[in-house]
Amino acid sequence: MMRSAAIVGGGLATAIHLRHNGWRVDVLERAATHPTTGTALGIWPAALKALDTLGVGATVRTIGRAQSGAVFLRPDGSRIGAIDSAALERRSGDAVHLISRPALLGVLAAAAGPLRFGVEAPDVRELAGYDVVVGADGLHSRVRDALFGPGFRPRYTGHTVWRGAVPADLGVTAQTLGRGAIFGITGQEGGRTNWFATAHAPEGQREPGNEVAALKERFGHWHEDVRAVLDLVTEDEVLHHDLHHLDPPLPSYVTERVALIGDAAHAMTPDLGRGACEAIVDGLSLAEQLVHDPDVALALASYDRERRPPTQRLARMSRLMNRAVGVRRCLPLRDAALGLVLRFGRPPA
Repeated sequence: MMRSAAIVGGGLATAIHLRHNGWRVDVLERAATHPTTGTALGIWPAALKALDTLGVGATVRTIGRAQSGAVFLRPDGSRIGAIDSAALERRSGDAVHLISRPALLGVLAAAAGPLRFGVEAPDVRELAGYDVVVGADGLHSRVRDALFGPGFRPRYTGHTVWRGAVPADLGVTAQTLGRGAIFGITGQEGGRTNWFATAHAPEGQREPGNEVAALKERFGHWHEDVRAVLDLVTEDEVLHHDLHHLDPPLPSYVTERVALIGDAAHAMTPDLGRGACEAIVDGLSLAEQLVHDPDVALALASYDRERRPPTQRLARMSRLMNRAVGVRRCLPLRDAALGLVLRFGRPPA
């Protein structure tokens, strides 16, 4: 008898692997279609290995671009330190690849097969007729809320973020750390440059129709690479939202026949650039356990044991980094500490 799964939200990695192994999978996506906007994601080696297992790793590498290095700077352009990308590649056998969110989702969707858009899924506890239900509905997960209640909802970090991409390849990969503010620049496919900026702000504060002016007021006096990006930013391409993380962490990623993956399970700040990667690895890990073990309860328990400890550890590390780089005092101490971490630390691949 064919086994079946309902995936609420994204969860395309899970859908691909389960369908490849004979499962019937219904992907129930509330949005009308895949997003057409979104900035670059860094796909780290562990996630690329998972994409290889799904049969799409080569395509992601071809569409994206390998990150050759990244420097951390001060607003005047002086150097704090750098990520040793060559050492990471020697250790893991692969480089970090940068690809926009719409492009990555397009690759995964093409491999996943039929998806149901514009579907308002019922309460997860009422989804009957499936062997397993997967909550992949992101930061403000309704599935998580139904299972664990309001005590496990995202919390505002105190930082807001602007994101976008400009139509020029500036050849820069850098994060600039100021007083309670960051400006990041990376490459992106298609000859574009991805950028993001964060700053302390009250939750929900916006500048409708005036976001570019607000960015230039905050960052327009920083070094020339930041100014070059700001000169190309247009109002209609600025994405602005607040940064949240899941706190406290969940006691489990599974409840009965329901499993959570990605941001629904462990929403983290973007400071380590690992959110999308961990969602991909989650999705494959869950599907592999379900394919391997015919007992769904045992498979879900194995998934929880495999993925909850490392992802919650990364979430803690990311939040610590968020607090450290976003300080407004003792900047020389912050810069010295970050320089030491970059020089002697070994980021997880």
